[in-house]
Amino acid sequence: MTRAGFLKLLGGAIAGAALPGPLAALRAGGPGMGGYDFWFTRLKYNSGDWDVDQRMPANLITSLIDYTSLRVDPKEHVVDLADPRMLAAPFCYLAGHKAVEFSDAERRNFERYVRNGGFVFVDDCNHDIDGLFAKSFESQMGRIFGGDALKKLPNTHPLYSSFFTFDGPPATSFELNGWGDDLIHDYLKGITINGRLGLLYSNKDYGCEWDYDWRNKRFLAEDNTRFGVNIIMYALSN
Repeated sequence: MTRAGFLKLLGGAIAGAALPGPLAALRAGGPGMGGYDFWFTRLKYNSGDWDVDQRMPANLITSLIDYTSLRVDPKEHVVDLADPRMLAAPFCYLAGHKAVEFSDAERRNFERYVRNGGFVFVDDCNHDIDGLFAKSFESQMGRIFGGDALKKLPNTHPLYSSFFTFDGPPATSFELNGWGDDLIHDYLKGITINGRLGLLYSNKDYGCEWDYDWRNKRFLAEDNTRFGVNIIMYALSN
């Protein structure tokens, strides 16, 4: 489903909710949230620790402004997963280190958002052996979408060529330095609904990889947030 199709579905997705101005505009297929094409939405959930890698959103937002022509909101927006407002976000991010146990309202919104054309990027920040976040989050996805819904993405997936070109998921320094589970994850996982990727799931800790003072980017041999640009551009165009 295209982003335009997603916007048209918002009326059914948030039926009965009182919509502020920006969401009413989205329902009509126009620009949302202050006239922006994109705003970064972090999902807050009651269990675990949702407020990790706090500088990462600013770095991705800066990269979108640097590399693309999108009208990008410079602020990060934090929205409760149980809040119907999250259903109007063009992109959502969810991460943590600890065990995840969604409430009924959180589970209901997560499923509704993904099934109706939304896109969630979920990053496991605790990639230890038998990590609490990974085991609990994957269990939640099995409960919502079925045990076999979360599948490995091939390295030929359009995600890897949506803006920049990659031959698969870039490794992170946490993997290369032997932190966490001492594994190089050469794949990402996802949940596809009606041929469209609605959930992208990483065990690579991209959030912490991109969590640094933006002034330090000049010391990188290559901007490591470029893959984040791919993720967002894919989310907006499919």
